[in-house]
Amino acid sequence: MTNTPISIGTQDFEKLRTSASFYIDKTDLIREWWERQDDVTLITRPRRFGKTLNLSMMECFFSKKYAGRDDLFEGLSIWKSQKYRELQGTFPVLSLSFAAVKGTTYQNTKEAVITVLRKLYEKHDYLLTGDALSESEKKTFHTLGQYIEPDKDPVREISDNTIAWALNTLMSYMTRHFGQKVIVFLDEYDTPLQEAYIHGYWDELTSLVRSMFNSTFKTNDHLYRALMTGITRVSKESIFSDLNNLMVVTTTSEEYCSAFGFTEQEVMQTLDEQQRSYEMADIRRWYDGFVFGSLDNIYNPWSITMYLRTGEYGTYWADTSSNALVSELMRTGTPKLKMQLEDLIAGKYLETELDEQVIFEQLKQKKGAIWSLLIASGYLKPELRTFNRESGRFLYRIRLTNHEVALMFRDMIASWFPEDETSYCNFQRALLAGDLDYMNQYMNDVAEEMFGSFDTGRRPSEKKQPERFYHGFVLGLIVDLSGRYHIRSNRESGLGRYDVMMEPLNDADDAIVIEFKVFSKQKDKTLKRAVENALKQIDTMKYDTELLARGIPKKRIRHYGFAFDGQTVLIGDGSS
Repeated sequence: MTNTPISIGTQDFEKLRTSASFYIDKTDLIREWWERQDDVTLITRPRRFGKTLNLSMMECFFSKKYAGRDDLFEGLSIWKSQKYRELQGTFPVLSLSFAAVKGTTYQNTKEAVITVLRKLYEKHDYLLTGDALSESEKKTFHTLGQYIEPDKDPVREISDNTIAWALNTLMSYMTRHFGQKVIVFLDEYDTPLQEAYIHGYWDELTSLVRSMFNSTFKTNDHLYRALMTGITRVSKESIFSDLNNLMVVTTTSEEYCSAFGFTEQEVMQTLDEQQRSYEMADIRRWYDGFVFGSLDNIYNPWSITMYLRTGEYGTYWADTSSNALVSELMRTGTPKLKMQLEDLIAGKYLETELDEQVIFEQLKQKKGAIWSLLIASGYLKPELRTFNRESGRFLYRIRLTNHEVALMFRDMIASWFPEDETSYCNFQRALLAGDLDYMNQYMNDVAEEMFGSFDTGRRPSEKKQPERFYHGFVLGLIVDLSGRYHIRSNRESGLGRYDVMMEPLNDADDAIVIEFKVFSKQKDKTLKRAVENALKQIDTMKYDTELLARGIPKKRIRHYGFAFDGQTVLIGDGSS
């Protein structure tokens, strides 16, 4: 093992095995899937958890193309059984991936789907030889192969209906050619759906995908069995409405719980073989924490292999995605959502109900929907599950998965603010130094950009809610000043709840209490009066009580009032 090459990014099982590269045996997935005998199985796991490699392994095992390839499985768990040795290479297999189907428009995505189908047809162009297909069927085959006349627009030539039935048609040809029904492996089925939600063509794409899945996995006499993988369990109503033969396996399911990701035992064994067992404690802190079913202590394979290769800790898994959807949902989310994120970053847990069926249309409205998405994506882990007899549903205790994920969230929050890092750092320094002139200048210079970024604007009643901004602002402070301050928001102290409290971690810094006010002509008359009312509330409600109880003297506690009138901001302190 010490001299075994560690290949980074190889998702081709055949290539990995023939090059004798580092590989942790996951062939028991073959046995478990085969023996469960489900017609269509959907397994959801976070990205970079070996889904693509596992489906490549499944293809190498079942496909007639790999018949007699004993070398690929010798020494692995599945090869210990004579039954499975005889099963290897005995089925026609259709294997495809939607990983590259990403577009900012429906037309772009449709073109990408057509490209996937064309390559698939080309891969099976052996069907054009012999007498299995009639001349008209060969013509149909050419329609989706790369044989379109060059002077014609290939996208316009291929209708949505042709796309929807393309897999069914190809499988019918394969069934006739081989005299057997077909096994289908579909990887990253939900990648185009997430892109459709982000870029606003959800209805168009789900209509096409629903038709395609219905013809492929439901009304298809040529299907033997199918296995799909993805990150999320997209709602049945969106694309699976006609599939009553679908077995869905989510991150909280017991099935296949050790088939994706590395177990702690597998990581420890690898370190033992490399004589690096002493590194286990740090590896556990950085990369442990994923939970599948009742099996905890699952590690992300990408981060582990990168660490084994480089010998350095880093946010390898977190850096492989832009996290655009998660970032947008958090940034434009409610103040309560940002406060919950604040607790999670501080190492605390949340208790919430979960619906693992992700309804993208309701991500911004449905209670608990975003937490379900974050668990499916691997950013949160369910630690404890209890049954609520009143609601008839399970209540989950959830936390950030590990140190790597915590760092990812910190970077994500930092990206919410203007790219001019120097000015934002200057604002923080001005806040700590009490430089009101710079604080006011900065806040008013960036107010329009930042309010627009933090505001959902989905309904008129939601427009220009400063609460959405300032709770995001607090998260920004937490990220950048966590080494100097313990920062909390909306907690009880004295006779009420303060907006922000910054408790210094050393004697050199002053404590800070901040109160936010939305300007009201009826209550405040002027913006300056709104600031005064904010500062008065800090004194009247005795928000200093918590800090005083911690031994911080009154003279080391500073007060700030922030007043908002649309995109105009005025900041004052206790001496204003």
